[in-house]
Amino acid sequence: MDISDWRKRIDGIDEKLVELLNQRARAAAAIGKLKRAASEPVYQPQRESEVLARVQKLNAGPLSNQQLRRLFECIVDEARKIE
Repeated sequence: MDISDWRKRIDGIDEKLVELLNQRARAAAAIGKLKRAASEPVYQPQRESEVLARVQKLNAGPLSNQQLRRLFECIVDEARKIE
């Protein structure tokens, strides 16, 4: 494969990532409604820690656990804003 082929592959992966991130955001919005209805706080540090630990456990690289954690911290932060 040449660079053009790799870039096309990345473009396809990016399309999938956008769709998956939006699916995740919709789920977070639904959870936010349930939290408000139950008068629960949006910020639940224990759950966020569980999510970060889970994704690191799933990690097979080449991203390091630290890199993956930083990415998911951003994702979780944005999801919290949606909630």
